[in-house]
Amino acid sequence: MSAQDAYADLQVYYGDIHNHCNLSYGKGSLADAWHNARLQLDFASVTLHGHWDDMPRDDPRLGYLVDYHRQGFERARSAWGDYLRATDAANEDGRFVTFPSFEWHSMRYGDHCVYFRDVATLDIFHVAHIEQLRARLRRHPHPSWLIPHHIGYRQGFRGINWAHFTPELSPVVEIMSFHGAAEHSGAEPEYRHAMGPRDHRSTAHYALEQGHIFGFIGSSDHHSAHPGHYGHGQVAAWAEGLSRAAIWRAISQRRAYAISGDRIALKFALNGRPMGALLPCMSDRQIDVSLEAASSIDYVEVLRNNRVIRRESVFAGAADFSAPVKVRLEMGWGELETLTDWDVDLRVEGGQLLGIEPHLRGHDIGIPVIDDRSPCVLSRLDYDGGDRLRLRTQSPRNASVTSSSTQAITLQIAGDADSVIRGTVNDVAVRLALADIAEGARGYYTSGFVSPSFVFHRAVPAAEYRLAFSLRHEAAGAERDWYYVRARLRNGHWAWCSPIWVEARTSS
Repeated sequence: MSAQDAYADLQVYYGDIHNHCNLSYGKGSLADAWHNARLQLDFASVTLHGHWDDMPRDDPRLGYLVDYHRQGFERARSAWGDYLRATDAANEDGRFVTFPSFEWHSMRYGDHCVYFRDVATLDIFHVAHIEQLRARLRRHPHPSWLIPHHIGYRQGFRGINWAHFTPELSPVVEIMSFHGAAEHSGAEPEYRHAMGPRDHRSTAHYALEQGHIFGFIGSSDHHSAHPGHYGHGQVAAWAEGLSRAAIWRAISQRRAYAISGDRIALKFALNGRPMGALLPCMSDRQIDVSLEAASSIDYVEVLRNNRVIRRESVFAGAADFSAPVKVRLEMGWGELETLTDWDVDLRVEGGQLLGIEPHLRGHDIGIPVIDDRSPCVLSRLDYDGGDRLRLRTQSPRNASVTSSSTQAITLQIAGDADSVIRGTVNDVAVRLALADIAEGARGYYTSGFVSPSFVFHRAVPAAEYRLAFSLRHEAAGAERDWYYVRARLRNGHWAWCSPIWVEARTSS
């Protein structure tokens, strides 16, 4: 059996199940969050900040931190009932799926997000110890998860405490968010938040070496009502359909993986079983990998026991329009304008627009504050599956030369070198043949020097955004093995799939 067989009855769906709005300590309304989520996600949870028992109240330097957390918790408690009703109302099986959740902070055990499959009579649990939290969830009549978040911080500083981890209620662990990636202590992107650096003993690699079993997910942890904020992390799930039950089952069975930003449809199978599986001992292991990304693939690696056993690199080739190409429009930059409104109206002529992928951001908040004066970014996207799209959005200027606040959208186009993208971007007329961007990008300015700008990136051929390969690996030892796949795109985005475990050889 191949990777295609292992995923034959499944479809990949994309979500963000950990992000925030002004119902605790964030910005933007819950309604705004659901609006933004529907633009580029299949499922979402908007998370309320719930409780922090061991907050460092005695440190006078941290008075601001204590205050905004306390006020956020009070807002969450008062809004909880309305939040549950709005979350249930936003759910529409087959189109957009929602789950309720709250975040439980802990210096000692690390932060965790609590999720419920169903919206019913639910509470925010105000308990001090993680075993108390698990006990409450065990007694709860509805299925729940307890998913560790930003695990990479040092234990005792809101990083995970693996000594208290159990796969019960925690089938997956969040290894990617705006805090960074916690696959290992040198993973990209690195931790840059004020909370501090990564510690190896808190990473996914360390935990796998200790024998823990868990899958990988990403979520943005964004704080301004923009689930799916591009570049901060999402989760992909292989499910039988788009419903609460199906998405819940997929993540519970670890048929899920973390992505940093770009969608990457990743299939990984071992002896015909999908990611997340636990297999009996077998020495002959057939590994199959296939993926399709939103942009050019840099390389894909297969790891066994945290060590790379195979790398497949993808190299740029000559322009090829025999299969659909992917073209990304990116907008932002500028020095003088604080915020730029964008109005994009494009169509494809002499070809077919097969689909689009938005890469939209909200306002980036590194450390949340109480006041809600900054508006939430509310994008509008009109696309009905034809050859025309309209996008209205907003971008601030980049905060620094090493950060990006741009907005973008990728078009998948079937055509030839003479196919044309025609339309306007903020009243700037565009007529661009695919041949014009076959070798490189084409940039535009909206008015003059240091004005807001946009760029049509190089048309990426299918040979660069698709990859499939197989390998055989022989191993059977006294310890359980685990395998997983990570993929890197040339634009710096990543995917990390949940492992597959193979049991150890037993002595006769």
